[in-house]
Amino acid sequence: MITVEDWALNRRLAADGVAKAEIARKLGISRTTVIKAVASLGPPEYERTPGVTSFTPFEARVRALLVETPEMPATVLAERVGWSGSIRWFRDNVNRVRADHRPIDPADRLTWTAGDVAQCDLWFPPRKILLEHGTRTLLRW
Repeated sequence: MITVEDWALNRRLAADGVAKAEIARKLGISRTTVIKAVASLGPPEYERTPGVTSFTPFEARVRALLVETPEMPATVLAERVGWSGSIRWFRDNVNRVRADHRPIDPADRLTWTAGDVAQCDLWFPPRKILLEHGTRTLLRW
């Protein structure tokens, strides 16, 4: 697998009109790799398939306990499921699983992007304001 930098260099050299064989020679990689890099839509990604970990046999029991008590400490969970390994590893996995069992936060969180809303105070100056039909009037609250 080539690095993202080599992938970008492949594409730039190919766009500049450099022959694929010359690119392969300069970078010390196969012509097939150059052809695939130029034809690909995005940079190369390494995706590792998830495997079985030491936490996997305990995960179902941990999830069952978290359904009943989502805030149960990881140390108590470890005792209840019979975990004998590293508490740090167990705690990291419990925190990952715990996110699925937390209750929904009852407070609304509002986020606004720039220009979506405006805030103005309900105070008017004590002078006449020009209205749209050309007259001036004193606005009162």
